[in-house]
Amino acid sequence: MIDLTFSLADLEYFLLVLVRVTTFVYAAPFFGMVNVPNRVKVGIGVMFSVVVYYTLTPVAPEYQTVLGFAILAIKEAVVGLIIGFSASICISILSFAGHLVDMETGLSMVTLFDSMTRDSITISGTYYQYVVLLMLLLSGMYQFVVGALVSSFSIIPVSGAVFHSDRLLAGMGIFLAEYISIGFRISLPVFAVIMLLNAILGILTKVSPQLNMFAVGIQLKILAGLAVLFLTVAMLPGASAMILTQMRRIVTVFIEAMT
Repeated sequence: MIDLTFSLADLEYFLLVLVRVTTFVYAAPFFGMVNVPNRVKVGIGVMFSVVVYYTLTPVAPEYQTVLGFAILAIKEAVVGLIIGFSASICISILSFAGHLVDMETGLSMVTLFDSMTRDSITISGTYYQYVVLLMLLLSGMYQFVVGALVSSFSIIPVSGAVFHSDRLLAGMGIFLAEYISIGFRISLPVFAVIMLLNAILGILTKVSPQLNMFAVGIQLKILAGLAVLFLTVAMLPGASAMILTQMRRIVTVFIEAMT
C-alpha cells in the first residue's frame, strides 16, 4: 500500500525544491523556449521536482517567520534562474555569429522575429541557432542541463546558497571573452571569404573605374556568403561541440560561485 503521508517540514522542503526546479525550467535552453506552452513548463517543473525530491534527504528549513520562508524561496528562485540562465546565454553566441555573417554579406537589415527570444534576429543567426540547437539536443545537451540541476542540490543544499558576487562577475567576464572568441570562430569562414572578395573588388575598382563595382559587389557578397554557409555545413558539429563545452564550463563556474 502506498503511504502518502507527509509532515509539514517535508512539504516546505518540497516547495523549496519546486521553486528552484521551476525557475530553472523557465530560464533553461530548450525547456524555457517561448513557444513551449506554460502548462507544459509547469508540468515539467512539477515532474522534475517530484523525481529530485525522492533522491534527496529532506531537511527541515530553518526560519522563524513567514517572511523568513519567503526569503528562502526567493533564494532558491535566484539559484534556479542563475543555473538556467548560465546555460541559456551560451545559445546567444549563435545569434552573435549570425549577426557577424549578415553584416559581412550585406543582409544585416533583413531580420526575422525569433519566437524563442521574442526579439529580431538575422537570417544567418536563425540558421545557426536552430541547426546547432538541434545538434546540441542530439548530442545530449538536455541530459547535461538536467544533470547539472540535479547535481546542484548536492553542491548547493536547499536554503544553503551563498552568493559570491565577485566570483559571479569573474565568471561572467570569462564568458564574455569566450562569447566573442567562439562567435568569431564560427563566422570566420564567411568573414575571410568576404575580406578576400573586398580586396579583389578594390583592385578591380582601381583597374576599371568605369565599372560599377558597388552594385556588383552587393550581389557577389550575398552569393559568396550563401555559398560559404553551404560549404561549411560540415563544420557545424564542431561549433555545437564548442557551445556545449562552453556551457559546461560556465554552468560549473556559476554553481561553484553559489557554494
